[in-house]
Amino acid sequence: MIALDGLRLSLGTLTVIPVGAVRTDRATAGAAMLWAPVVGAALGATAGGAAWACGRLGTSSLVAAVCAVAVPAGLTRGLHLDGLADTADGLGSAGGPEQALAVMKRSDIGPFGVVTLVLVLLAQVAALSGQLGYGHGHRIVAAMVLAATAGRGNLPWACRGPRAARPNGLGAMVAGTVDPMAAAGATALVVSVQVAVGGVAGLGMARCALAATLSWAAAEVLLRKCERRFGGITGDVLGALVEIGTTVVLVVLSTAPFPYD
Repeated sequence: MIALDGLRLSLGTLTVIPVGAVRTDRATAGAAMLWAPVVGAALGATAGGAAWACGRLGTSSLVAAVCAVAVPAGLTRGLHLDGLADTADGLGSAGGPEQALAVMKRSDIGPFGVVTLVLVLLAQVAALSGQLGYGHGHRIVAAMVLAATAGRGNLPWACRGPRAARPNGLGAMVAGTVDPMAAAGATALVVSVQVAVGGVAGLGMARCALAATLSWAAAEVLLRKCERRFGGITGDVLGALVEIGTTVVLVVLSTAPFPYD
């Protein structure tokens, strides 16, 4: 069944969870991208739970925030962070698309990648260690679930039509595999879930809707820039979309008032 194979492929691609042999045709790849927000919700819940556990042990909000950021990095082998760094290096490089793609393929990280990686991680930790980390309670758990879901919720949209920048790799496997209507439906569902969960968690429904919308907008801007610069998408670009979307949600939620405090 394509849906279940898609879930297994999504888990195997986006996390370290072993799933065994699984179909890797384009139909299954498209289904995997549609499952990405669900996988993100599970990762976010795990990360938030780890931060909550830190609070139970009496750690500071800063330590809890670092733990919340470290857990998904470990559960994904740093896949998305690596993609963010490589994409930043490619966008900042000189030359045409071929030269930029060659820069992204290198095993080292250049100055653009280092600076981008540091700033994004600092923004995530700072957001989580502020109001969201106060008491290490339900807010930091909800925030991580919402952020991880929104970040990976950008993947179906990114795979709705853009072509691949390379003839092989993850980008080639998933580019154009998601029907535009299915991608739009997935995006709308993610925003709806953000609003509902945010309301229940006391994060503010309007602020959660804004966070989800800005996450999508930031990812769309980056996606279009990468399409122009590289001639299409790559696996690194998808990773960058995840991290940028995640960071935007956390930053927006960290500025929200908490009427139930």
